[in-house]
Amino acid sequence: MPLRLTPTLRDALAAADRPLVGMWVCTGSPLVAEICAGAGLDWLLLDMEHAPNGLESVLAQLQAVAAYPVTPVVRVPDDDPVTIKQVLDLGARTLLVPMVSTADAARAAVEAVRYPPRGRRGVGSALSRSARWDRVEGYLTHADDHVSLLVQVETAEGVDAAADIASVDGVDGVFVGPSDLAASLGLLGRQTHPDVVAAVRRTFDAVRSTGTPVGVNAFDAALARTYVDAGARFVLVGADVTLLARGSEDLARRLAVDGTPDGRSPSGAPAGSP
Repeated sequence: MPLRLTPTLRDALAAADRPLVGMWVCTGSPLVAEICAGAGLDWLLLDMEHAPNGLESVLAQLQAVAAYPVTPVVRVPDDDPVTIKQVLDLGARTLLVPMVSTADAARAAVEAVRYPPRGRRGVGSALSRSARWDRVEGYLTHADDHVSLLVQVETAEGVDAAADIASVDGVDGVFVGPSDLAASLGLLGRQTHPDVVAAVRRTFDAVRSTGTPVGVNAFDAALARTYVDAGARFVLVGADVTLLARGSEDLARRLAVDGTPDGRSPSGAPAGSP
């Protein structure tokens, strides 16, 4: 029987009657990716731009999460068509391309994920996991159905061009990045500044006017709810590394009171721990 591939984020968005909630996976660890995949989230973003991920670690993480009902998205480091081709051949079905600030850049990203004559993706399906080594019937014929493309708007220029970017055929969603957007607006590190929030919402309005789904990164829970109310269809609300950082800091603070955790023995080991 021919193999069937899991849905792309485009498919998941089309089927959903609510916003899709996800988190970043930045450790590069397949084990951590698998733990996050089983948490009940809708999607995971495996990051190659700011995380220590290469082709081998992305492949291992895609394999680790494949058994779970979660949609993996891979953010490539840039719009290099060679890297995009390689990540697609690993079996990534939804890509996020960062720093897309013009419609021309969006069109170039679309070309990189599509086979000729509509694009310039190199053909290697018989050799790659993307088509499960030619076990996916009609993979080349239906190639566009197997790949979903998100582009990231995260500059003042991108905000101004958001409607044009979202209107490019082949762009399945626009993801707003408040961190770099804040830097672009001269507000480095101030993602919740009113001017940044206003720029995010202006991008939402522009993208939604084209009928293209819009998403956003928002670790602040209250702000995330505000963005959902403003029309965000998919959101990232945390990251493995920040959960570990803040959780370990909280543990250290609680232990620092008297050297023991909540009045337990100095070892602090819960029952069943090694």
